[in-house]
Amino acid sequence: MIVLVMGVSGSGKTTIGEALGRELGWTYLDADDFHSQSSIDKMAAGIPLEDADRWPWLKKINHELSKFEQQGKSAIVGCSALKQAYRERLARGLRDFRVVYLRGDFDLIRERVAARKHRFMSPALLQSQFDALEPPDGAIAVNVAAPVEDSIAKIAQQLRQP
Repeated sequence: MIVLVMGVSGSGKTTIGEALGRELGWTYLDADDFHSQSSIDKMAAGIPLEDADRWPWLKKINHELSKFEQQGKSAIVGCSALKQAYRERLARGLRDFRVVYLRGDFDLIRERVAARKHRFMSPALLQSQFDALEPPDGAIAVNVAAPVEDSIAKIAQQLRQP
């Protein structure tokens, strides 16, 4: 099984994804690790990425996820994947792809983003992420205001169901 943990910057993708990986004994991948240097430079300068920046990045992540599936291994990837087209690109060719949607209100997420030091994500980009967000249908939806432990238990329970 491949699980996408998605949401806007500051929603807790890494925190939830890593904890879920520990709970299930699965590998966690951070989509940020697959960005090109030019994309990192754009985001650090407060410039939102365009689809032309994203397609090669999403293809690279999908290729990595495909390796896990081919080896019969499960994995979790934390990725904003704000649009349905991005999620479809990540899922391309994968047999068992599930989505966990970390949702939260703008004010809570803005506080989180302002309080952290991210490698390259500028807080100025947060509004553009909320503007671009297309909430997924059929996802395991988690309110990011809930305690992490409660969210992990909810997600793991739903993933274990056939």
